[in-house]
Amino acid sequence: MRARGAPYVGVLYAGLMVTADGPKLIEYNARFGDPECQVLMPRLKSDLVPALLAACDGVLKTFDVRWSDEVALTVVMAAKGYPGAVEKGSEIKGVERAEALDDVIVFHAGTQEKNGRLLASGGRVLNVTATGRTVAEAQARAYAAIARIDWPEGFCRYDIGWRAVERERGVT
Repeated sequence: MRARGAPYVGVLYAGLMVTADGPKLIEYNARFGDPECQVLMPRLKSDLVPALLAACDGVLKTFDVRWSDEVALTVVMAAKGYPGAVEKGSEIKGVERAEALDDVIVFHAGTQEKNGRLLASGGRVLNVTATGRTVAEAQARAYAAIARIDWPEGFCRYDIGWRAVERERGVT
């Protein structure tokens, strides 16, 4: 694109899968991904709009983007069956109890409200993001929040962040 006189400006992230043979590229996206963005935004201290405008104007390298020193971690809660066929319509309770914890945000990805009830409407349904001084602290907060969510038809992985926690503890 640069050789054609139109260099790419914007968000770019690579979707990767870690395999036994090392990381493998699945996709490139010219947009924020939900969990990828949701783990960044709680740490952003600067205003996002001026930063995006600075990127559009080609002056981002001179723009002062400020980040919190805290760590953030996001755990995705998915409907049973994900990534395959999922059953929609199961009720989710307790999200407000999860959000009542300090430094926790629950993002809705595949939910809908119907007759005053929160229902699952997709595969990846909730993204629970927590911040902390360390990865271990953020991880503990995220899983404490998940424990407050009553959704028998949902699940999450309980190994999110384990490599980073081991690095913090000096485990090799």
